Amino acid sequence: MLSSSSRRDFLKTSAALAAVAAATDAGGAEGERQQEFYELRVYKTTDAAKKAKVDGYLESALVPALGRMGLDRIGVFTNMDEPDDHSIYVLIPYPRLDRFSALNPTLLADSEYQAAAKEHFAVPQDDPVFTRIQSWFYKAFAGIPTIEMPEQTAHKQPRVFELRTYESHTEEKAALKVDMFNSGEMQVMRDTQLGPVFFGEALIGDDLPHLRYMLSAADRDAHAAHWKAFGEHPEWNRLKAMPKYADTVSKITNIFLVPTAYSQI
Repeated sequence: MLSSSSRRDFLKTSAALAAVAAATDAGGAEGERQQEFYELRVYKTTDAAKKAKVDGYLESALVPALGRMGLDRIGVFTNMDEPDDHSIYVLIPYPRLDRFSALNPTLLADSEYQAAAKEHFAVPQDDPVFTRIQSWFYKAFAGIPTIEMPEQTAHKQPRVFELRTYESHTEEKAALKVDMFNSGEMQVMRDTQLGPVFFGEALIGDDLPHLRYMLSAADRDAHAAHWKAFGEHPEWNRLKAMPKYADTVSKITNIFLVPTAYSQI
């Protein structure tokens, strides 16, 4: 349980963040950025041939259609460590909830998309190209309200990404971990070149409550060096010693990803 003083601090922080969110949803003050929403999809396929077919559909049909809807910074990634994992990870940012709700009707009405996806939709029921699509929906943190693009992406350089998931055993602990990131942990990551890309609080999906975020680097060695600097940073060590942030995370999982040739991140 939180002490009375810790609970008061947490509620004050939460109220302040809620006020910021309300202001940005209403247009906000000049210079403020509205928090995005993210859909993370995982297309599960059983072998390399079927993965290639889904990859072709994403590159030629879905990603261009999302662009015609005004959606950009679409990330498409694959697992760099597990050769038997034929999944494809797709990150789609939405500036507002209504853009997400309009997705499927807009795709159905897009003749270019329908033509490009014709072969994808024609697969027989007894031989599908993917087994299922897993999906989670997130709201961006106030401290990183929109995707921060890696420097390597702009220069089309090699890059790697770490996708991390933090589960919590109660909703309150999950909210406190979000607060911890917004209150300094995320800035330490920036300062130590961990390259935050996005942070999202899970609204819909499996394994709630949880948050998920992505880091970037030129390669695995650079990423490891950045993590070392983070672990030694005095501000991180101050934050993690604060009693109100104790036991905020019950489980951490991670995966390393590489972008496809057509990924926009």
